[in-house]
Amino acid sequence: MRIRATVAAVSGALALSALAVPAAQADDSRSWSLDRGFTATQPSAGEKPKRAFAATQDGDAKITAAVVNGGKPIVVGTKSKVTVPYTVTATDDSGIAGAAAFIWIGSSVDAEDSFGFGPNEKSISCKAANATTTTCKGTITLTPDLMLNSDATWWRVGAAAGANDGDEAERDAVSKVRVQRFSKLTVNASPEPVKKGKTITVTGKLTRANWDTGTYKGYSKQSVKLQFKKKGAKSYTTVKTVKTSSTGTLKTTVKASADGYWRYSFAGTPSTPAVSAKGDYLDVK
Repeated sequence: MRIRATVAAVSGALALSALAVPAAQADDSRSWSLDRGFTATQPSAGEKPKRAFAATQDGDAKITAAVVNGGKPIVVGTKSKVTVPYTVTATDDSGIAGAAAFIWIGSSVDAEDSFGFGPNEKSISCKAANATTTTCKGTITLTPDLMLNSDATWWRVGAAAGANDGDEAERDAVSKVRVQRFSKLTVNASPEPVKKGKTITVTGKLTRANWDTGTYKGYSKQSVKLQFKKKGAKSYTTVKTVKTSSTGTLKTTVKASADGYWRYSFAGTPSTPAVSAKGDYLDVK
């Protein structure tokens, strides 16, 4: 799949669309093409023609900031598309017509190994802070069907902007945003009810999105905390740390001391977000 981003400065507003187009050849690799040119539409009667220009640094226009998802990690599962917000701030002595962001990974934005997602065209809106500086907002949608497990890493945030006088600016790497594989965690404490002082077994499983297969797979050899919250208490306390098996399962034993909730809690890794199981209530007689 090839992704093309097209930016158009139209009547003082910026329209930027991310278009999916077929690759020239069908193969197992991914590719995308970022068309960073601003293309003006045909003028109405009486208007002066608006020139087209490539989105590179030219003139006084500058991109001063670009942030995706408020700087927080983007967590993607296996089925649902994930849409996140972005903001781009740009400046020019004539004022800014519009700006938009995109995210990408690879050795360079134009390299064969690069891949990315562009902005949603209809999401873009801009607000001028003053005569020279404007902040534009919009959204970017990530599609898990197009993603690989190796995409769970830092992505670069790029941005393009056009000024009212035709100046333009683009920065391929204004900031970064982390993309993570959605995680799930379960727990079950048994038997129940149980007599005080007797041994209980607490099982569970830690899984995360596998973008290569479109399923959830067990996350192996991860340290997970077993926690307990006594009935009436406000917070959990850690009882012990348990490691997941090769298939992501968890199993340990403890002594039952009081009524309360048992859960597993995972602190997360760079590729996988933190997650805690919903507490399983155990009645102790």
